[in-house]
Amino acid sequence: MPTLRLPALTDVHVHLRDLGETHKEDFASGTAAALAGGVTTVLAMPNTKPPVIDSAVFDSAAASVQRQARADVGLFVGAAAGNAQAAAALADRAVGLKIYLDATYGPLRVNDWTSLLAHFRTWPRGRVIAVHAEELSIPVAVGLAWAYGQRLHLCHVSRREELAYIQAAKAQGAPITCEVTPHHLFLDETDLPRLGARGQMRPPLATPDDRAGLWEMLDVVDCIATDHAPHTLAEKSSDAPPPGIPGLETTLPLLLTAVAEGRLTLDRLVALTHTHPRQIFRLPEQPDTYIEIDPDARWTLPDSGWHTRPGWSAFAGRPAQGRLRRVVLRGQTAFEDGVVLAAPGSGRLISPL
Repeated sequence: MPTLRLPALTDVHVHLRDLGETHKEDFASGTAAALAGGVTTVLAMPNTKPPVIDSAVFDSAAASVQRQARADVGLFVGAAAGNAQAAAALADRAVGLKIYLDATYGPLRVNDWTSLLAHFRTWPRGRVIAVHAEELSIPVAVGLAWAYGQRLHLCHVSRREELAYIQAAKAQGAPITCEVTPHHLFLDETDLPRLGARGQMRPPLATPDDRAGLWEMLDVVDCIATDHAPHTLAEKSSDAPPPGIPGLETTLPLLLTAVAEGRLTLDRLVALTHTHPRQIFRLPEQPDTYIEIDPDARWTLPDSGWHTRPGWSAFAGRPAQGRLRRVVLRGQTAFEDGVVLAAPGSGRLISPL
């Protein structure tokens, strides 16, 4: 089969660790990894050090994007106690408001009723609120979005019952969208003995039945996002390993393999990784932007040699069919045959339309 041309991927959930933890990743290395995975737009989470919760830190992160990014980057603003007005003031620049309702990596979590209500009341209608919500936190977030007329995006849904609830809420007209991650689609708790600390995620890897449920109800899912969480192997091997794994470079080969196996169509792959993400977050178009893949290429995902700064993968050793050959961003070749060609600063800081 000849080389296939597809729309470039958009990843709406990445952690690039800049500001504050650039030994893990920065905008230059993270967007290099994005391009090496066929991704030309990433939306960066705010749980950095310091967290992106006001205009001063947002401006600092934006300046870093403009200096370093090789692909396009949008920034979330984070919800914290007492910053509802400051966050709302950034709504025209940020791609969304991120609220953490459950524990995760980093300093942000909203766990008091007053602060949570303030954000749902204050955030401008029509702009996205993205939530880290697990299990019982999901109906809380959905109910608040419904009550306050907010557009809600549920991050990294990982369990069959969660997705079944989302399906029911959507059927009743709830203003919600949701994402799943490749690690919840392709891994489960039976992989933990092999992965060890590398398999520690948030949300945790679920049961094989939960993983099967995500595939069975994939029509309920609006997009696939990596939750790319770069940590060094030394950190993952420590007494307190941080949750998450790198994922920007492995999503495309995993999904192309699912296409080759008949579990996914190319049209659905494009919808989940390009069309729907851009619609949900109302992202500007990237003219003359596409990827070229060799759908017949068979290879094994390696454990090293990745562009992400940590340089490892939880999917190492997995056979794959389909390989990225070229990425064109606004008419310029940004990646070709394993080499990132885009220079730092050639990417753009983007805001929602």
